[in-house]
Amino acid sequence: MKRPKLKKASKRMSCAKRFKIQKKVREHNRKLRKDAKKNGVKKRVKKDLGVPNSAPFKEEVLREAEQRKIRLEELKQKNKLANQQERAKKRKQARDAASAAAEPKAKKVKKERRQKKPQAPTNKSDKRFRCAEINKVIEASDVVIEVLDARDPLGCRCPQLEEAVLKHGGKKKLMFLLTKADLVPKENLTKWLHYLEEECPTLVFKASTQLLDRTVQQKKSRAANAVVDISRAGTALGESSLLQMLADYSKTQEPDCVLKVGVVGFPNVGKSSFINTLKGIRACHVGVQRGITKTKQEVHICKNVKMIDTPGVVASPSNPAVSMVLRSLQIEEKQASPLDSATTLLKQCDKQQVMLQYNVPDYRNSLEFFTCLAKKRGFLQKGGVLNTDLAATTFLNDWTGPKLSYFCKPPDEHSLPPYHSASMVTEMQRSLDMDKLKRDNEETVKRVKCPTQAASIVFTSKGPTMGILNESEIPEQKPVEDEPKQHDEKEEEENEHADVDIGENEDPQQEVPDSAPSVHKVRFQSCNIDLPSVNQADDAYDFNTDFV
Repeated sequence: MKRPKLKKASKRMSCAKRFKIQKKVREHNRKLRKDAKKNGVKKRVKKDLGVPNSAPFKEEVLREAEQRKIRLEELKQKNKLANQQERAKKRKQARDAASAAAEPKAKKVKKERRQKKPQAPTNKSDKRFRCAEINKVIEASDVVIEVLDARDPLGCRCPQLEEAVLKHGGKKKLMFLLTKADLVPKENLTKWLHYLEEECPTLVFKASTQLLDRTVQQKKSRAANAVVDISRAGTALGESSLLQMLADYSKTQEPDCVLKVGVVGFPNVGKSSFINTLKGIRACHVGVQRGITKTKQEVHICKNVKMIDTPGVVASPSNPAVSMVLRSLQIEEKQASPLDSATTLLKQCDKQQVMLQYNVPDYRNSLEFFTCLAKKRGFLQKGGVLNTDLAATTFLNDWTGPKLSYFCKPPDEHSLPPYHSASMVTEMQRSLDMDKLKRDNEETVKRVKCPTQAASIVFTSKGPTMGILNESEIPEQKPVEDEPKQHDEKEEEENEHADVDIGENEDPQQEVPDSAPSVHKVRFQSCNIDLPSVNQADDAYDFNTDFV
């Protein structure tokens, strides 16, 4: 009965009605049990008594039963997972059919064509892919800026790259950009600037290495809070003059056309840092490790200027060993060890200047130098062994990164390369205010804080580094695993000869058992020993002394 002013009816009932329901339920259950007894169906399952203790192989029987139980459980889970996947597949097919019916015909045709077109897998770290990316940027750019490290500008130049730009007959402008200007003496920087200006327009630039903003919004908020970085690393020089020059040149082109500027050069010369400094945020990935930029990346600097970042130029294997160490990615590609590459670079430097720069004592060879460097920096492996490989990697990062100060002297006489001419030099300077550019460079050189020649290392440049732009000229890479295998085989042969010599010197009465267990060979790594501490024999205790 539904009570007034209440939404739900009461569940209360009379006792007679409740007892009647319970009686009906008991009669129904009794009837079910009676029918089951007639049909021979037993409700209770007999209890498994298990395996008696007196049965033989009781443990094996129990183990087999347990394994059978596990297999049945795994099969059950497998069937359950298969059923779930089948149901999910059916639901996906139903959704695809419903969406396909709703799609327009033009979209269906485009999708079918895209599926039919074979897509070749591209390895972004492959040399051929990098060459193709650089060629695309050169073809699409109106201005090509070749980034040169001010510490070795001649070694950072690539003749093949410059020839590919100049062959367009003045349609594309080639410019030089001297980066890391704060790592060379001021006199040397001025000489290189005058040397390079005789071929192409050259700019002096110092990038900011402390860009903390990832987006434009973060940059605006930091500027609103008046947080200004006035440190040496956070100060950028030369960006305003470059942007003004590119903006003026874009006005001479077609109206409402974006000026595309390609930034090219060898790995770790400062291409991405240059673009980030102009943009004011971290638009491109940068780091001490070489080869971080894998593909081209377009960054809009302003309304009419767009920068295109590129991966590093592939260095030709015909270059000298020092050039390959500084300009190639052979260490990152596991084609050379850091210790061998650092040893090659160390041999080209003055010993006294390296000792003063790294504050290490006199060394006899490269291994002793890296051992002293690892000891000074605290590079230790397990067991307290000095990590010379990490010291060599740090040494290479100092030379390729924005840290170590070294410089190369420019040639005494200047001569144009075969692919360049005086008419091409005039064509490169056309539509540019060269007088204003020289004044801006002089102002930048005055403002930059440069080290002295006494605090820098003198380095001998090996000349322009030959690069590869044609994909067909790239040699096939040899597998790197062959060399360690050959090295291991040689070590095994030496160990075998040593075992034979030891066996000959042993006592002949001592018998060696036929079934000797295999002994694991231990390899020892050479480490530096502090000779002065060993020679101090005054504190040595003589245990043969007898005391009365």
